[in-house]
Amino acid sequence: MPQTTPPVPSKLREMLKDYPEHIERLQEVLNQSIDRSRKVPLMPLDEAIDALKGRLEKFTAEARNELAAANVTGTPDEVTRANEKLNLMLMARSSGGGMLNISDLAAYFANNKELF
Repeated sequence: MPQTTPPVPSKLREMLKDYPEHIERLQEVLNQSIDRSRKVPLMPLDEAIDALKGRLEKFTAEARNELAAANVTGTPDEVTRANEKLNLMLMARSSGGGMLNISDLAAYFANNKELF
């Protein structure tokens, strides 16, 4: 039986292990991309990659906002944590970081061609 939902790439799951809500949000956007690809099956893997990148960009923007707020009202520890989170989100979005190995996502599409 085919896998019905694409996996969040394991590298991203590993990087974001301390942010389970972010992993859930990535899964959500992947599921939405699959729904779109089933309606208009042009390039489902590219659609999924673009969806991930878009959500990771949103995470980066949110982390920038958190850092800006911490710089205004936070303690030095809060500023440090916000800066670390921003750096993590930037690395997750990077093609040399979290998006470097998406082989499990590519395998999903290779193994489930009949769904598209």
